[in-house]
Amino acid sequence: MLQALRNKMHGWPSIVILGVAVFAMSFFGIESYFMSRNDTFVAKVGKQEISQQQFQNRLNQARQTASQQQGDNFDGSIFEQPATKLAILNQLIDEKLLEQANSNLGMVVPSQALRDFISAIPAFQLDGKFDPTTYRTVLSMQGKTPEMFQSEVQASLEPSLIPDAITAGAIVTAADVDRFINLRLQRRDVRYAQLPQPKIDDAPVTSSQAQAYYDQHKDEFGIPEQVSLQYIEVNEADLKPAAPPSDEDLRKRYQDEKAKFVQPEQRLVSHILINVPKNATPDQQKAALAKAKKIAAEATPADFAKLAQQDSDDLGSKRQGGDLGWLEKGVTTPAFDEAMFKMQKGQISQPVLSDEGYHIIWLRDVRSGVAKPFEQVRDELLKEAEAGSKDRVYNDLAGKLTDKTYQNPSSLEPAAQELGLKIQSTPLFSRAGGAGIAADPKVLKAAFSDDVLAQGNNSNLIELGTGHAVVIRVDKHVAASTKPLAEVEDAVRQKVIAQRETAAAKKQADALLARLEKGEALDTVADSVGAKVQKVDGVMRAQPSLLPALEKQAFLMPHPQSGKPEYTEVELDDGSFALLALDKVEGADMSKIRPEEREMLRGQMVKAYGAEATQEFIGQLRSRTEITIFKDRL
Repeated sequence: MLQALRNKMHGWPSIVILGVAVFAMSFFGIESYFMSRNDTFVAKVGKQEISQQQFQNRLNQARQTASQQQGDNFDGSIFEQPATKLAILNQLIDEKLLEQANSNLGMVVPSQALRDFISAIPAFQLDGKFDPTTYRTVLSMQGKTPEMFQSEVQASLEPSLIPDAITAGAIVTAADVDRFINLRLQRRDVRYAQLPQPKIDDAPVTSSQAQAYYDQHKDEFGIPEQVSLQYIEVNEADLKPAAPPSDEDLRKRYQDEKAKFVQPEQRLVSHILINVPKNATPDQQKAALAKAKKIAAEATPADFAKLAQQDSDDLGSKRQGGDLGWLEKGVTTPAFDEAMFKMQKGQISQPVLSDEGYHIIWLRDVRSGVAKPFEQVRDELLKEAEAGSKDRVYNDLAGKLTDKTYQNPSSLEPAAQELGLKIQSTPLFSRAGGAGIAADPKVLKAAFSDDVLAQGNNSNLIELGTGHAVVIRVDKHVAASTKPLAEVEDAVRQKVIAQRETAAAKKQADALLARLEKGEALDTVADSVGAKVQKVDGVMRAQPSLLPALEKQAFLMPHPQSGKPEYTEVELDDGSFALLALDKVEGADMSKIRPEEREMLRGQMVKAYGAEATQEFIGQLRSRTEITIFKDRL
C-alpha cells in the first residue's frame, strides 16, 4: 500500500501522508503485538507467565495418569470441568511461587544430591551399581547428553527444595504421636436400626410434576458435544525398510562411528567428603581443611573404607566405605575429575576442594579404553541401519503427508490417493475421549480446536508416539444438546418417585429421632416400625464392621455424657435411613504399640505436618504476589 501511494504522490504532501501512515501502522502494530502476546497465557504470577501450552501439557499429563490408574473406570469428562482445570492451574501457580522463592532464598539442588538421585535410577545401573557407560548409552538412545539430562533432573528436583526444608524442620513430639494413636485406634460401641421404607404417596406422577423435575434437572439429561473423525495414519512399524546394507556398508559405518564403540577410560574410586557449609566462615573453612588433611595423612588402602564410614559427610557412599564405583570423565565435578585422572593406581590424594567441600580420593583401579571389534558390534550396526532406513521412510512419508494435507486443507482424499494411504474413521466421541486415536489427548485437542472443528480444515501432523502420526479432519459434528422430555419421561417419573421415597423416609427418621431424644429406648422406637436393632462393639476407623455411612457418622458424634447414649439419623447410600446410637468411647491401648510402629507413624506425621506447613508457606507467598487468572482461556 505504501509503495502504491509513493507511485501516485510526489513532493512534501506525500511525505506527510506517508509519515502519518507509517506512524499509525507502527503504533497499532505494536499494540496488536502486545495484545496477542497477552492472549497466550492463562495466568500471571508476579512477572512470570503460565502459557496455554504449559497448562495443556499438565492437563494432558493428569488425564493420562488418571486413565492409567483407573483403567475401564476412567471418566475423562472430569478433566473438562472448570473446577478440575482450575485445580491443575493452581498447582502450576504454586510451582511458580516456589520457583521464585527458591531464587529469592538462594535455594539450589546440591551437586551431590543430583548425582545421588541419578545414580539411584535402575536404568543406569549394572549389577546394582551406577555404571557411567550404561548411563551415556541410555541417554544417547533418548537423544540426550548427560548435561541435558542433569538439567532436566535438576529442574524436577527444584520444586521440592523448600517443601523438603520445611518438612525437615517439622517437630512431632511423643505426645503428638500418642494423641494421634489414641484417635486412630479409638473404639466406639454403637447400636443401629435400619428403617424400612414407609408408605409413600402412590398417586401417579403428573405431566406437570414430570415437567417441573425435568426443568430443574436438565443437566442430568444432557448429551455432550460430539465429533467423528476421518484420519490418515502413518506408522513406522507397518513400513518396509529399504534393502539391508551389505557387510561393506556396515564396515564403513563402523569406521565412521568407531568412537561410539570405544569403552572410555574408567577409574574405580572411593572418597571421603568433609563438608564445607555454603556460607562458611574462614574459621569453618580452616577447620574443614585441617580435618581433611589429618584424614588424608592417616588414610591407607587398608583402612580407607573404615575411615569413610566413620568420617565422610557423603551419606550416599559412606555406608559403602566411600565407594563411588567406576567413573569416567565428565561424571563428577571438574575439580574432582582433574584430580582423579592425575592420580596413579593405589594412590590416596591430598584434600581436593569442590563446591561441596574437601574430598580425599583413593584411586583403587584403572580400566583403559578399549575398542570393540567389528564382529562384536555387527548385529548392533545392522539393527541401527535397518531402524535408520525405516525411520527415513517414515519421515519421508510423514513429510509428504503433511505437505499434501496442507495443500488441500478441506479434504484427505488427494493425499490418500497420491501416497497410497487409507482414510480411516472413528465413531462419535465427546471431549472426554473415545476409543483408538480418540483416546489420545493431542488428537482430542486438535479435534475440538477452532481450526479443525469450526474452520473445517485438516489438522497438522499429530505425533502419537515415536514413528507414529496421524492427520485428522472432522467428519461429523453433533452439538451439545438436552434429551427431550418425551425421550426421558420414564426416567423422570422414576426420579420423582425416588424423591418422594427419600422425603418420606426422612420424615419418618426425623419423627423417630425426636422420640429418642425425649427419652424412649432405641429398641422400643425401632420395634414400632418393624426395625431390628443391631449392636456392634469396638468399632474402629476404616474397618469394615459397619456400613461406611454409619461408621463415618459414628466418629463424628460427641462422646456420651453421664452414661446416656448419643443419637442421630443417617441417610444411607440407597436413600433409606438408619437410627444410630453411640453408647461408649474407649481410647487406644498404648501398651500394645511397638516402638518401630511409633517411629514409622512419627515419620508419616512429620511428612503430613510438613505438607501442611508448606501449604501455609505457599499461602503467604500468594498473599504477597499479584496473581492474575484468565478462566476464559482454560
